Amino acid sequence: MTTEREPLLVVENLKQHFPINRNYTVRAVNGVSFEVYPGETYGLVGESGSGKTTIGRSIIRLYNPTAGRITFGGVDISGKLDAKTEKMLRTQMQMIFQDPMACLNPRKKVVDIIAQGLDVHDMCQNRVERNEKVAAMLEKVGLAPEHAARYPHQFSGGQRQRVGIARALIMNPRLIIADECISALDVSIQAQVVNLMKDLQEETGCAYLFIAHDLSMVKYISDRIGVLHLGYLVETGTTEEIFSNPIHPYTQSLLSAIPHPNPIVEKQRVSQAYDYATSGIDYSKGEKRHIDGQHYVLATEEELARWTR
Repeated sequence: MTTEREPLLVVENLKQHFPINRNYTVRAVNGVSFEVYPGETYGLVGESGSGKTTIGRSIIRLYNPTAGRITFGGVDISGKLDAKTEKMLRTQMQMIFQDPMACLNPRKKVVDIIAQGLDVHDMCQNRVERNEKVAAMLEKVGLAPEHAARYPHQFSGGQRQRVGIARALIMNPRLIIADECISALDVSIQAQVVNLMKDLQEETGCAYLFIAHDLSMVKYISDRIGVLHLGYLVETGTTEEIFSNPIHPYTQSLLSAIPHPNPIVEKQRVSQAYDYATSGIDYSKGEKRHIDGQHYVLATEEELARWTR
């Protein structure tokens, strides 16, 4: 599906470290590499603290990467950005944040929140065109044009998240980084927002980097999946490969923890425990091992032979 096309985003050996003091540094991301192709959804999953959000913020350059290379649309965006590259990045890559209330300015009306990117980059000729674009985008995400005159506190959580999606989409980006954009919403609202994102992707052709810890939702929306643990990408592959043939013990433990809606099957489900400290696995010594198709696992030769025996 994706091998014949050029990737839209290429992340190579990305490292993001945060020095706390002279003696201690938090190594949030350690040598992560993956690609995102035009029009596809790449899901990043893992437990809290695994480095998912840090990767997203490093890619969009809210953080300056410690090491590694990030290429977006054939342009290197990992170093110091010149004016032309920064404008390209800010217009063609957008982010949907996790908290639908904290990411919206409570002092601004929805019309000004959604149109902020248009105003910054002078993408409208006049105020009439600006308001027309905002009204059209509100209708596209399932809100009414009259909602443009309201403030964020006047909306529900699901409606606020739709405002966040509209703010990202109005720039007509090529890539949207969705950072756990449904985790703060009720289950019924989660389904509405995810279906909305899928419909908008079919309409606009944008790509998603979908960051989440809900494996069932990631399975539903993603074309390919990367599994993160302690800042390492331990396994990556297509959705079918990851769910039907998980190789890494951490991936197996994540999938075994998914509850089943059938109570009879759920009674027989046995979750698999995984403790990195006692597993005998050293991520720093592992290398990217090819399994099948686009399926890769971070492991040494001995570990891979043991897991696939």
